Amino acid sequence: MGGKFSFCRDAERETLDWGEMTWLSRPDTTGATQLVMIEVVLKPGGGHDFHLHPGQEEVIYVVSGTIEQWLLEDRRELTPGDSIFIPPDTVHASFNVSDEPAKLMVALGPCVGEAGYDLVDVSDRAPWNALRRVPSPGGEETKTIP
Repeated sequence: MGGKFSFCRDAERETLDWGEMTWLSRPDTTGATQLVMIEVVLKPGGGHDFHLHPGQEEVIYVVSGTIEQWLLEDRRELTPGDSIFIPPDTVHASFNVSDEPAKLMVALGPCVGEAGYDLVDVSDRAPWNALRRVPSPGGEETKTIP
């Protein structure tokens, strides 16, 4: 028999400038090989800037809040119950455009490496570096929405 029960009190949490990631399942915690599950909370005004996951597909499901979701250069607003499928190696970004935290459930697969997750930040490359105005932690704006 395989599998593993996971409890909220034991979950690994990672706090970032833009929010928090709670790792629900990945190879080093559950032994998963095909699926990584993450609960993501984006702070009001925060966001996970333009990036891609080499060789991994992703589904983002909005539990609460409103996010501005980018898929390449296509921008949509997603609210609770909405989701997006992102093919492998496809640039995307998620930003909280509400005054309250936005909670997302995120699944990626297959697992890559020990952590199960790989990410390439492309937010400093064209055209991604000119698509959106994002407040930096110091409060000044760093990007522009067309």
